[in-house]
This record gives sequence, structure tokens and C-alpha cells, in this order.
Amino acid sequence: MTVVKICGVTTPEDALAAAQLGADMLGLNFYPPSPRYVDTARAREIAQAVRAEYPTILVGVFVNTDRRTIDRIMDEAGLDLAQLSGDEPPSQTAAVAGRAVKAIRPRSLAEATALAEAFLPHAPSDGRFPALLVDAYHPALYGGTGEMASTTVANALRDLTARLMLAGGLTPDNVRQRVEAVRPWGVDVASGVEYPDDKTRKDPDRMAAFIRAAR
Repeated sequence: MTVVKICGVTTPEDALAAAQLGADMLGLNFYPPSPRYVDTARAREIAQAVRAEYPTILVGVFVNTDRRTIDRIMDEAGLDLAQLSGDEPPSQTAAVAGRAVKAIRPRSLAEATALAEAFLPHAPSDGRFPALLVDAYHPALYGGTGEMASTTVANALRDLTARLMLAGGLTPDNVRQRVEAVRPWGVDVASGVEYPDDKTRKDPDRMAAFIRAAR
């Protein structure tokens, strides 16, 4: 069954709704320029609400953040996994000691292969976590763009790891087709399940439709 991650959750209410609907993982964004940014206090509030009722895996999304800050936020908020979505080198993933997964945004098949070979040796060994996340390339934005990752690139990466998480432009309307085309271990959605006029809140109806279609 395809693992589903709802990313960019900003409120305990949305987190609980996602968990109740069956999301396996929730992403909390610690990148200040993002409209989905949460601080450590809000992240801890979300984590405590979810932990009280569900075994959902909680992922902190970081962009070019130093290791000590990542460790501190993860410990203070009570998170399971760090997702490194910036320009971090393989040594940064290795330094977070099995609690970090790299999100890559390759511009070509050759670049995707090179990045996978660099980062997969440091992927988490825990089978509940993705080994690598692939998102659509954008020259200025670190994910959450609503643009779709290349199917060719995703398929090549899937052949390199059994735990590939696919992100980029996924919606309730296209996720089934994308899952059938790529057969990823998991899928990651942010903008595709938000209200059209509010990038800080998740629409329960769209989340429910997304999870059904993904599986």
C-alpha cells in the first residue's frame, strides 16, 4: 500500500484531520520563507495533539539548516525524521545519523542518478522512512511549487531504491495515474490538498480524496 505524506501542516486541527483520514506521515515546514512555516512551539503543539491519538510519523522539513539547529528542533518538537530539502551535501545527511532523508530536485536523469548515488548510502535504515524523495526542479523554490516531477527521472530513481517518495504537483485528480506510472513507495503532497485561497490550511475533502486515489 502506498505510503502517504501530507506536508506543510500548520495547525493541530489539520494534523488530526490528516491522521484520522489515514495519512502515514505529516510534514512540518521550518523554512521561514514558506507560507507553510511553523515555529518550534507550534510544531510541538501539533506533535502533542497527534501523538495523543495516532502513530503518525512526523517529519521536519528543513532548507539549508545547520545540524545543531535540526537536532534541537527535532528534539524539542518531538519529530521522527528530518527532510533536507535545500542544497545540503551528503555529509549533512550523514551527520543527522539515520534520522534524515534527502529531497532532491534533479534537472536531468544524469543528475538524478548522481544525487541518488551520493545520498542513498546515508539514507535511514528504518523501513518506515523513505530513503529518498524526488521533487520537481525549480530554479528558485525548494518544493511546494505545484510542478510535477519527471516520470522518467522518478522511474530511474525507483529502480535504485525500494523506498522512493514521489512529490511534485500531485493532486487528488492525478495521483492515481502517477502511482500507476511510477510505483513509488510513497507520495508527498502539500499544495494539492490545500484550500485554493489559503496555502496555510488543508482541505479535509481534498485530503480524503487524495488518500483514496493514492491507494
